[in-house]
Amino acid sequence: MAFWNRRRSIDAMLAPHDGPALKKTLGWPHLMALGVGAIVGTGILTLIGVGAGLAGPAVMISFALAGLVCACAALAYAELSTMMPAAGSAYTYSYAVLGELIAWIVGWSLILEYSLVVSAVAVGWSGYATGFLAGMGVELPAMLAAGPHVEGGLINLPAVFIIAVVTGLLLLGTRESATLNAVLVVIKIVALIAFVAIALPAFDAANFTPFMPNGFGAPALPFAEQITGQPVVQTGVMAAAAIIFFAFYGFDAISTAAEETKRPERDLAIGIVGSMVVCTALYLIVAAAAIGARPVATFAESPEPLALILREMGQGTAAQWIAVSAVVALPTVLLAFLFGQSRIFLGMARDGLLPRKLAKVSVRGVPAVVTIFTAIVVAGLAGVMRLDELASLANAGTLAAFAAVGVCLIVLRIRDPHRPRVFKAPLWWLVGAITIIGCIVFFFSLRASTQMWFVIWNAIGLVVYFGWSAWNSRLAKGEETAG
Repeated sequence: MAFWNRRRSIDAMLAPHDGPALKKTLGWPHLMALGVGAIVGTGILTLIGVGAGLAGPAVMISFALAGLVCACAALAYAELSTMMPAAGSAYTYSYAVLGELIAWIVGWSLILEYSLVVSAVAVGWSGYATGFLAGMGVELPAMLAAGPHVEGGLINLPAVFIIAVVTGLLLLGTRESATLNAVLVVIKIVALIAFVAIALPAFDAANFTPFMPNGFGAPALPFAEQITGQPVVQTGVMAAAAIIFFAFYGFDAISTAAEETKRPERDLAIGIVGSMVVCTALYLIVAAAAIGARPVATFAESPEPLALILREMGQGTAAQWIAVSAVVALPTVLLAFLFGQSRIFLGMARDGLLPRKLAKVSVRGVPAVVTIFTAIVVAGLAGVMRLDELASLANAGTLAAFAAVGVCLIVLRIRDPHRPRVFKAPLWWLVGAITIIGCIVFFFSLRASTQMWFVIWNAIGLVVYFGWSAWNSRLAKGEETAG
């Protein structure tokens, strides 16, 4: 079989592998908390301001569109993860269904996604942390509170600090970090409910007019900025949806915990679908309350929009508590994605597409080497880059992975319709189509520079693949039978 088309056997994938194994310590409550912790974070606490600036009050539609595509992707993930409960997420499914080359591209895109998500959330956390400290009378020097893109800034030290803290927590063990994550998730949900309760009495329907000031928008032509030589500024509902998409994904981190789940055939579907349902409802309610309480223009550019809205309402104490909850609970997103990133690396290293030394598991059942390596990389990015740049490029990697999962769902239903499926996505053809088409549309709604950098990233990845990985994979060396 040609190297670009060789596929892993699903049966071989599920067979016991050599070396230390990840410990099965997680149940569905842990997975639900992991999913909600990953999803509810910078997106609603910070990017709601960015999205509202692009779409105006019609950011509500942006949330709904992003939620629809992610809900379909979640159903596809639920079916595939229960069929193939192995570390690696979309990379693993692609390897078994679409072949090694596509799997490499998906895995390389996931590396981009998870790394930049962690960096972006750390930057978002930093905004709340510095605001909280300022409210306590502690002002960080400008050069240590932001990257060089801000006047007077040098390095975002709070962002680097929180990544280090979460990395240390992950190294303690999976169950220990998951338990603390569940506690922090409860704090975060309570804070958002409290925001809605305070903001709703100030609801003013006039704030929703004009509802769609920048129009619906349309995807830009690929690399339009480079072709025309003119800046292309994407605004409108679709541009906001493409950015807000960042606010919904995170459930895919649940699928990376498949090997550490006690009953993956049941718990993965509950965790993935359940976390999406909870978060979609919460997002729409919080967004409506925020816009109803204050005009979009007042919080569109704020790094801490919900806290700002409460301060504008004269609720200084409540604003401080929102900032506190963000400072305490946003690290749940970092934990979920750092966790997921290390498992993606682990899966690729086991398959020989990355150096196998990265697949080492510590005595605590943690892939310590890749966890520390990932933390160093994302801390460097968080220290110097802007939030919107990080979120936009992370979205590109996620869109590629989600589209691949939609394709895997359809292909596997057609190719192997009789394989046992514990969870079956309803209307699989429609779910797969919406996932694929939605991801393509969102990708071309991203800024042209993001599209360009995504292609450059994958071009680098192909050089690595053809130069090293294609010749060193387990399938290439005949260490595993192809499917």
